Amino acid sequence: MSNRSQAIADMLTRAILDHRLVPGCKLGERELSEVFDVSRIVIRQALIRLADDGLAQIERNRGAFVARPSMQDAMEIYDALTLVEQGVAAQLSDRLGPAGWAELRQHVERQRQAVASGNDALADVLGQEFHTVFVRLSRNKVMQEIHAQLVRRTTLLRSLITADFDYCNLLDDHARVVELLEKGRLKPAMELIDAHHRSVVRGYIMDRQVFPELTPREALEPYLDGKSGEPPKPAPRKKAGENGAARAHAHVHAAK
Repeated sequence: MSNRSQAIADMLTRAILDHRLVPGCKLGERELSEVFDVSRIVIRQALIRLADDGLAQIERNRGAFVARPSMQDAMEIYDALTLVEQGVAAQLSDRLGPAGWAELRQHVERQRQAVASGNDALADVLGQEFHTVFVRLSRNKVMQEIHAQLVRRTTLLRSLITADFDYCNLLDDHARVVELLEKGRLKPAMELIDAHHRSVVRGYIMDRQVFPELTPREALEPYLDGKSGEPPKPAPRKKAGENGAARAHAHVHAAK
């Protein structure tokens, strides 16, 4: 892949992760070649990269679209996350030292404080970060790479409305996993990891979209050369009642 194709793939990825390009959005080669002022071959290479990362779907005779995950997709993604994190749990149970356990406990405590103060946004971010920290402590780069790719795919799910989750229960799962592993109780810890991910999957409502759809040109405009170096704001969520969508909060792991 050329450097220009890679840069375009990175910008498209950011637009998807920032919810500016929503699931099902058409990624037309002609329009994108005009937006970026490059050939369609360069765009095609970038779209293939997105497809490899699971962020786009390329359909014969129809072109490329931002991936629209189904409930089956969600189940498979979280099943894969479960397997990765269970493998990490087995490693940490045998190898993690006092400093590692302390870091996990401190992270859980920060999440507990966010929940206690009613700061759902911070609690959600910390809940996501817990899984990244958890996998990082394995010091297994392959595991980390696989986990990061799966996390990118869960980000697509964040553009769908989810049901309310009980932040306290999700926090308790994190605290309990750390407690079980530190005591060497691997089997119940692995069972809890599986149950935790399944509870997240059950919260998804797959037929409602909470971010307004922008054209590719509108979505990508903040990322183009010559614009401000400040990161663009994610697309605003639709207000309650738009398209019949009810307001909902989510603890959707983007690191889970």
